[in-house]
Amino acid sequence: MLALSKATEIIDAALAKARAENFDPLAVAVLDAGGHLVAFKREDGAGIIRFDIAFGKAWGSLGMGFGSRELTERADKNATFIGVLATVSGGRMVPSPGGVLILDDNKQVIGAVGISGDIGGNDEVCAVAGIEAAGFAAVTRTVR
Repeated sequence: MLALSKATEIIDAALAKARAENFDPLAVAVLDAGGHLVAFKREDGAGIIRFDIAFGKAWGSLGMGFGSRELTERADKNATFIGVLATVSGGRMVPSPGGVLILDDNKQVIGAVGISGDIGGNDEVCAVAGIEAAGFAAVTRTVR
């Protein structure tokens, strides 16, 4: 289970990393393993669509079982399949780095973080920093 207090800790640490690196304003969504929103924050200056992108990165990671970096790489190789995924998911999957799975001590997926606002690689750096600061493991690629 991913408690609200831990989700908030993840968000605050991710945003602290962004400010330390002087990244663009971010939106951070934390979802539980069932894809339900646990917590969200949008920094001043982050665009209004950033929630949808952050949520889609996290949701897509949960849906596929790997981080959105890998989803991005797979999109480059098989755009048709990713297009189908976008259709069947109602447009909720966003193939761009910044969606990262959260694993507990037993290596079980307990949720995902999605971040949007800067370039995907920087979004991902902040997601990993937030997850690790909260004491969890971050997964940006396939869990095996």
